[in-house]
Amino acid sequence: MKYTKIPQTDIKVSKICLGTMTYGQQNTELEAHEQLNYAIDKGINFIDTAEMYSIPGKKETQGSTELYIGSWLKDQKREELVVATKITGPMPYFNYIRPNLGFKKEVVHDALNKSLQRLQTDYVDIYQLHWPERSVNFFGQRNYKHNPDEKWEDNFKEIIHTMDGLVKEGKIRHYGVSNETSWGVMRQVSESKINGLTTCKTIQNPYSLLNRTFEINLAEVSLREKVGLLAYSPLAFGVLSGKYLNGQMPEQSRLKLFPAYSRYSNPQAMKLTAAYAELAEKNNLSLTELSLAFVNQRPFVTSNIIGATSMDQLKENIGSIEVNLSEELLNEIDKIQDLQPNPAP
Repeated sequence: MKYTKIPQTDIKVSKICLGTMTYGQQNTELEAHEQLNYAIDKGINFIDTAEMYSIPGKKETQGSTELYIGSWLKDQKREELVVATKITGPMPYFNYIRPNLGFKKEVVHDALNKSLQRLQTDYVDIYQLHWPERSVNFFGQRNYKHNPDEKWEDNFKEIIHTMDGLVKEGKIRHYGVSNETSWGVMRQVSESKINGLTTCKTIQNPYSLLNRTFEINLAEVSLREKVGLLAYSPLAFGVLSGKYLNGQMPEQSRLKLFPAYSRYSNPQAMKLTAAYAELAEKNNLSLTELSLAFVNQRPFVTSNIIGATSMDQLKENIGSIEVNLSEELLNEIDKIQDLQPNPAP
């Protein structure tokens, strides 16, 4: 395994992070523990989850992922692991989690305490805001459309004060954002600096061969302000494994079980996926290896969040850390990307 540090901290994390959102629906508790044990044996020390998981989100399984991790975590050497979770942002669909979704102080404390109980731990290493409270483009929305009637009021300072208090209490070590924009990250950073408060250390956004929107301007923010990317969906919901090419729809696959998850499977994305598959084959790599190695090597990526429903998938995903793409091959990837930049934001 390869390791790096969360920017502005002394926390060493594996370059590959174990994503867990399938635990509770596509994976049983026993399977979750098998995955966790294998990942740790292979040198992974970084685990990512969220209070709203498992996916797809629904009342009956909300919190199941944290519960499965918690029943495993209680028997581990906690200080050797880095655990990240997230508080749900406002969205009417998720009102079953709590009616007052958002990041007010009392809400954050309640959400974190419940996550800690499910995880069976006294603290989390990175506590993340799952998505912004304000109206902004995320979850596949390509362009920002301003809503002059939105009810959101600027509360960055209040949120950072809350996070700073949690750090001082020892309930979290650091905080991060997710599905955030350049403006949002810069506000987080500037408010922290102005007020002498704890700073945002990570951003968890989508990043893959089919979605490189992070490079447009967030990559510069990430590198200059030292806010590391925790890249999610590096295989684009499994599309970049190649299993959906040529019209295939494997049984028990995510798109077969949950057709609404079509973010990465439009015709343009599938066309580029086929081109990447051909490039991988020419270089004696699987499409999975090419896709994950590309993310692993980006300078702004702190950790690459992989996920799997089977042990075979998990082994290949973790094994991608051994693959090193040459400069020539990276140039070939860029040529393909130029044909249809970011077909699946």
